[in-house]
Amino acid sequence: MSKIVIVGAGGHGKVLADTLMAGGKVVSGFLDSDPSLHGCHVMGLRVLGDDDAAQPGWLLVNGVGSVGRPLGRMAVDRLFAGRGFQFLTVIHPGAIVARETVLGEGCQIMAGAVLQPDAVLGRGVIVNTRAAVDHDCHLADFVHVAPGATLSGGVQVGEGSHVGTGAVVVEGIRIGSGCMVAAGAVVIDDVPDGAMVAGVPAKVKRR
Repeated sequence: MSKIVIVGAGGHGKVLADTLMAGGKVVSGFLDSDPSLHGCHVMGLRVLGDDDAAQPGWLLVNGVGSVGRPLGRMAVDRLFAGRGFQFLTVIHPGAIVARETVLGEGCQIMAGAVLQPDAVLGRGVIVNTRAAVDHDCHLADFVHVAPGATLSGGVQVGEGSHVGTGAVVVEGIRIGSGCMVAAGAVVIDDVPDGAMVAGVPAKVKRR
């Protein structure tokens, strides 16, 4: 069986370690670029070294979190995918995932999340704690649906967009690529690529 190693020993990495162990997985440790962590233990798991410590055959978990654009997560994915590594899809045993849901490589579905039928998630998508993605939603690569956010049916979210904590997106809305939906926003209109929206109802803000 392949060793499971988490890349990133920060807050998101700790949640992933707990999620994996809750599902009965054996986690072999972390990788982290911070040399002060090397040899230390996080969640009882050893930090094995930096990115260069990765060994062929390891199954990786992308433990880099994201607030706003997920550039760090995407960089980790590109680096290790380019070296031939695969990323494990992680699903908390307390999540509800419909049988017809499609999950791309390296998706992360956290505790209390709900995914309804015919939701399609791209590579490296995070559906965080207690977030809900309803039927027929399409989330492109590296979207992050933050804790407690709700996507109603038929919502489309473009690559690398972030839907903030507690935000609500009504049915049929399209959110473009590289967008930021602020925490608590209520989105009732389409959002163009690269925009930040905030408020109730959500309006485009200057970055």
